[in-house]
Amino acid sequence: MNRLGEVLSEMLPHLLIDQQNWLQYFEHHPELQGMIERNQLTKDQILPAFNQLYQYIEEKKHCEMCKGLDNCQNLLKGHYTRLNFSYGQIQSSLTKCHYLIQHQEQIYKEKLFHSQYIAKDVLNASFKDLDKTVERQEVIKALLMFIANLQAGKKQKGIYLYGPLGVGKSHLMAATAKLLADKGISTLMIYVPDFFREIKNSIQDQSLHEKMKLLKEIEVLILDDIGAETISQWERDEILGAILQARMVKGLHTLYTSNLNYDDLEEHLSYSNKGGIEELKAKRIMERIRHYTVPYFLDGPNRRKEYVG
Repeated sequence: MNRLGEVLSEMLPHLLIDQQNWLQYFEHHPELQGMIERNQLTKDQILPAFNQLYQYIEEKKHCEMCKGLDNCQNLLKGHYTRLNFSYGQIQSSLTKCHYLIQHQEQIYKEKLFHSQYIAKDVLNASFKDLDKTVERQEVIKALLMFIANLQAGKKQKGIYLYGPLGVGKSHLMAATAKLLADKGISTLMIYVPDFFREIKNSIQDQSLHEKMKLLKEIEVLILDDIGAETISQWERDEILGAILQARMVKGLHTLYTSNLNYDDLEEHLSYSNKGGIEELKAKRIMERIRHYTVPYFLDGPNRRKEYVG
C-alpha cells in the first residue's frame, strides 16, 4: 500500500466516527429534528448538507442574542439562514432580518424625503426622558395606549395633538415615532411646512409618485405642525387630500401636531395662496381628520424659551 493509501486508511475510522457524531447531533437538535422527521430524511440526505445545517444552527444562536445590526455575527450581516427540503435535498437560503429591513427602510425614507429631518433635539426625544408634568400625563397615556393597541391589532383612531407654540407636541410625537419603530411598526414623521416646499421640487425631479406612494402606504404617518404651511389649492386637494383619502381607505393611522384646533385648521385650509376661499373643499379634508382622530389639547410653558440666552 502506498503512503497515501496508508494515510486514508488511518483517517477513515476517525472520519466515520465524526460523521456519525454529527449525524446524531443533527437528528436530535431541537431546531432540526422536526424537519428531519417530517421529511423522513436519511443519512445520505443529511450529511451532504453539513455546511448549511451547521450555519443554520450557529446563526440561530447569534440571532437569539442579537442586540442590533451593528453587532450581527452572522456570515452575511443582517441575514440569517433558512432551510427547506425540495427535490430530494436540503436547501438553504439567506433571509433579511428585521433589523436590516428597518435599516433599509430608514435609508429609503431619508433618501426620499429631506423634510422628514425634524430638529435633532426633537428626534432624540423618548418617553423615558420626557417631563411627565400634570398637563402632559393624559397625552402621554393616550400615545402609549395608541402604540399598545396598534401592536395588539385593535381598531382605533389616530391622535390630533394641538396647543400653543413650544409646549412639546413635536417631542411627544417623535418619542411616539421612535417607540413605534422599536416595536417594528413602520413610521414616518414629516414636518409639514417643509414637505409642501419640497413637493414643488419633486415635480421637477420626478420623485413625486414615489413620495406619495410611501405616504399613502406607511403604517403610521405623523404630520408635524399641520396648519403652519402655506398651501396652494392643488397641494391641498391633490396632495394632502389624496394622501388622507388613501390612508382612510386602507385603514392606516395618521397622527398630527398643530397649533390649531379642528375649526381653526378648517379655516386655514379653506384659503389658498391665491386668495380664494373654498370652504367645501376644506371641509372634505377635515372630514378625513376629524372622524379618524381623537383631539388632545396640550398646554404649558413655552419650553423653547428655556434654551434662549
